Amino acid sequence: MFRAFSLITTLLVALPASAQAYERISDRATFVDTVGGKDLKIALYGLTLNVRDNGTITGRAAGWDIVGSWTWEDGYFCRDMDWSGYPIEYNCQLVEVNGDRIRFTVDQGTGDDAVLRIR
Repeated sequence: MFRAFSLITTLLVALPASAQAYERISDRATFVDTVGGKDLKIALYGLTLNVRDNGTITGRAAGWDIVGSWTWEDGYFCRDMDWSGYPIEYNCQLVEVNGDRIRFTVDQGTGDDAVLRIR
């Protein structure tokens, strides 16, 4: 449980990157076009997120619900979430895409990253 909580709290688990370079998403419209109506997944941890264009986040991890909200601020995805009663701190993240993978890097791109598959 602690391991799953750590994953969700920090959203910091990386999948192997492909040889292609990631491209930055720097505006809200491109972000919504990329993830709208799709699940973002890390199958190994049973993590599924849906980031909706209305500013809400829903999902599940380790069998528990995730809810939250998000905004786009100065070129960054900023989110605040709750994992079944465990608050996940507000953070603004750099977003990059590479095919069916999307990478979020915390602290406006200066921290750790997580790569999720777009499905």
